[in-house]
Amino acid sequence: MVAGSGQALAADAAPAIDTGDTAWMLVSTALVLMMTIPGLALFYAGMVRKKNVLATLMQSFALCCIMSIVWMVAGYSLAFTTGTPWIGGASRLLLNGLGEHIHNGVDVPFVLGADSPNATTMTIPESVFMMFQMTFAIITPALISGAYAERMKFSAMCVFSIAWSLLVYAPIAHWVWSPIGWLAGLGAADFAGGTVVHINAGIAGLVCALVLGRRKGFGHDDLAPFNLTYAVIGASLLWVGWFGFNAGSAVGAGGRAGMAMVTTQIAAAAAGVAWIAIEWIRAGKPTVLGIISGAVGGLVAITPAAGFVLPGSALVIGLITGFVCYWSATSLKHMLGYDDSLDAFGVHGVGGIIGALLTGVFAYGPLSATDANPTGIVGSAHQLLVQAEAVMVTVVWCAVVSFVLLKLVDASIGLRVTPDQELEGLDTSLHGEQINA
Repeated sequence: MVAGSGQALAADAAPAIDTGDTAWMLVSTALVLMMTIPGLALFYAGMVRKKNVLATLMQSFALCCIMSIVWMVAGYSLAFTTGTPWIGGASRLLLNGLGEHIHNGVDVPFVLGADSPNATTMTIPESVFMMFQMTFAIITPALISGAYAERMKFSAMCVFSIAWSLLVYAPIAHWVWSPIGWLAGLGAADFAGGTVVHINAGIAGLVCALVLGRRKGFGHDDLAPFNLTYAVIGASLLWVGWFGFNAGSAVGAGGRAGMAMVTTQIAAAAAGVAWIAIEWIRAGKPTVLGIISGAVGGLVAITPAAGFVLPGSALVIGLITGFVCYWSATSLKHMLGYDDSLDAFGVHGVGGIIGALLTGVFAYGPLSATDANPTGIVGSAHQLLVQAEAVMVTVVWCAVVSFVLLKLVDASIGLRVTPDQELEGLDTSLHGEQINA
């Protein structure tokens, strides 16, 4: 009885591992992984030419493998362990000590950002949190590949992505999502990755497109998608997986997860409708490529706001994003002449910026209230200013470091395939395989 009383007091002293929260996070982790393979892989592969389909699929699949190892070796430790406001420490290198929260076969809570007044005690095992965050670290560099599709060397992609993950993704994840991160300390709000994932990937993609230059034939050859059926299937998988991405970022099965799911659905639908509406008016026909691009743009924009805004705000965010992303992926790209092959910047960069800023306008306090911040994150001029600062910091750091990394890779092993390889297609020239059908 004494032992039982002691265990009960210990359980009251700290939140216990919640099996419902853990089950939801396991499902969310699988959903987010599905976003890269097969979701993004098919989405991107359907929009390139036939001679580059396998190479594009290979990029997403290979990055899933490579980034899993990078995250295990160093990425997780640099992003989420206690260190400085600028970078995490080394306590979880190679996931050392990950099992220290398991005693006598029973999981006990772990504290994220233990040295911060905003420290969070998790109700899920650290292993599940680590895996959930791994899926974000996988998809972010995979998103970048849409900008350099059909012309970057596979070896260059591997080297650049590894370095970028450690020098760009991990630090920004720490700044924004670690309780001791300096942008978190300013009050920057990013529910599921507007700055960390989408602006980051979009800006890196734009830099890649500018450094690599245009594809051969850009502006005069037919660069139409090979198979929009693949792209629709991929976009559909992305949409479904996004519920894990956004609702999973509540890190529990509760009201905030439910609201994040609702706002995600509404914003995606609104942006898809907005894109084809303007397309219908301007070109006379709504297109399949247009509606899937618009829906993905809406998913991107609601990501930083999903758990902080109400359904009406999600509708507005989606409508605005559909119009603006249509303009950036069509008029802006052609006006400035850069070749963002699959609109990584036009959809993810621009959509992420819109969503991050509008989070500062529409954030509804009670949704984000905590014991540490009972009023929650509230839309205001001050919050908008904080959001703008987080956006600017992400843009500058990502652009500068991405540019330097690309130049270093180019100087060492070369970035771009040869003109003959590009003409032949990356499937055959880089991988020795081709689609026969």
